[in-house]
Amino acid sequence: MFLSVVIPTYNRLPILEKCLRALERQRLASPITDYEVVVVDDGSTDETVVWLGQHQAELPHVRLVEQDHGGPAAGRNRGVDHARGDVIVFIDSDLVVTEEFLLSHASQLQQSWEERGDRLCFTYGAVINTANFEDPTSEPHKIRDLSWAYFATGNVAIDREVLERSGLFDTRFRLYGWEDLELGERLRQMGVALVRCPAAVGYHWHPPLSLEQVPRLIAVEGQRAKMGLVFYKKHPTRRVRFIIQFTVLHRILWELLTLGGALNERSLRPVLAWLIRKGQAAWAMELLRLPLNRIGVRALYAEARAAGLR
Repeated sequence: MFLSVVIPTYNRLPILEKCLRALERQRLASPITDYEVVVVDDGSTDETVVWLGQHQAELPHVRLVEQDHGGPAAGRNRGVDHARGDVIVFIDSDLVVTEEFLLSHASQLQQSWEERGDRLCFTYGAVINTANFEDPTSEPHKIRDLSWAYFATGNVAIDREVLERSGLFDTRFRLYGWEDLELGERLRQMGVALVRCPAAVGYHWHPPLSLEQVPRLIAVEGQRAKMGLVFYKKHPTRRVRFIIQFTVLHRILWELLTLGGALNERSLRPVLAWLIRKGQAAWAMELLRLPLNRIGVRALYAEARAAGLR
């Protein structure tokens, strides 16, 4: 089994370096014969491309592919086009993996193929969120790290031929959100099964919440709303409505939990600041999710009205 790890990246050099160095430390054994890491630079304006050129000798498995800024969907498709492997592993450029990461995916895939008698499945590894940049793999697993997503490209491995039959990622998803779950809907329709692979652990680093991040997080909700509508137009089902929160239930839920908008990013600012000062940025982020969800759902309904949808 030859594995191609495909990683789109955009202006994330500090954590990308940790990501790539972790991938160079992989323990190899059967069924893996070899692997490569295909980094697709999505038009970064930092020193990503320069740094990769300067450190080629230290990163022998890494191959760089460059493109103009087109978003992660286009980046992943381009990475697959350049990949040489018969198995594609998708991770994000802010994921730091363990030494058993690739072997865990490969072993679970091989076992599942043999049990099923076909390759219509993919492995879904564990993602542990952390704000610890210096030592991300020291973070313990938390209940809030659990994910019920069907196909999330932060940590999955899939047979290349099965992936290509699905049609790859829809490049209309140029903004933040939903391109991987939309591909997941097509894989589901093909009868492709999700196989949990908790031994394939990746530590997803993101900086601890600061108040300066709040405007960007609000902007992201607007992008998710736009892309959510693209998702729903392709798959106008009840299931997708629930995934993107395009239901009356979600509107009522977030209105109630935010007291009709009384709990918002402005009114919560003193509490958020206090939690951050106390070293509880993770809890501040969980609290902020209440108004962010309300903002996102309202933005989605506004996009739908503008498009003549209900």
